[in-house]
Amino acid sequence: MLDDLVASVLTRGDLAHLALFLWAVTATLIGLVLVRELSLSNRRFSDFVSEVARLNRYLAELSSL
Repeated sequence: MLDDLVASVLTRGDLAHLALFLWAVTATLIGLVLVRELSLSNRRFSDFVSEVARLNRYLAELSSL
């Protein structure tokens, strides 16, 4: 399918549109990867904050004894 698209563009000599399409696809994929990584990073940070809160509760219970 992609070979047909590239062949069609090359036969018409429209390399600028092919370059623009490839740039757009690449930029979109990079954006999706970055959003996924940001989501995972936020989840890890949330887990870290939850663990710190749990540790604070545990230490507060120990100090009240």
